[in-house]
Amino acid sequence: MRLEGPVTEVAPTLLGCVLRANGVAVRLTEVEAYEGESDPGSHAFRGRTPRTEVMFGPAGRAYVYFTYGMHWCMNVVCGPDGVASAALIRAGEVVEGVELARERRPRSKDRDLARGPARLTQALAIDGTYGGVDLLDPSSPVRLTSGDPVISSRVSAGPRVGVGGAGAARPWRFWLTDEPTVSVYRPAVTRRRRTVTP
Repeated sequence: MRLEGPVTEVAPTLLGCVLRANGVAVRLTEVEAYEGESDPGSHAFRGRTPRTEVMFGPAGRAYVYFTYGMHWCMNVVCGPDGVASAALIRAGEVVEGVELARERRPRSKDRDLARGPARLTQALAIDGTYGGVDLLDPSSPVRLTSGDPVISSRVSAGPRVGVGGAGAARPWRFWLTDEPTVSVYRPAVTRRRRTVTP
């Protein structure tokens, strides 16, 4: 599996791959590309920081971050070493360890066990301790492996979920067409500033 390359080319090749951790395996059905310092939607847009260090390579590492004060999300680092880019793993189908995934997400229908980036990490029991692991190392606690090949006609593309501003129109979200485990698209919400009346 080759993960080093332009993230917009690598990201769709992740569809159909299988992510394994903690007794559960998920076939990936939806991803998003983030290009790094040239992408206003990327955490690395403003450069290298302790949080984004792993995004600068090497390819094949896990970039795991905490969001909204309650959820973990996982990305696959792509691109040449030293250039920040990563593909957010947005959704998938649990193909092994369904009972474990149900225990971790007890109120979810099977279709929804890994339908969304936070649900996916919950199903796999992935948190910040997995940040930086090599996803291609056979001894890694989180493994990414090739799955059944996906033909390009089955792949759809569109704008990323919740990304506004200059990055809003980029069609860098990729998903398997008509796949029920793909998450619901939500555009960015523009927040209005409150005006204070003197």
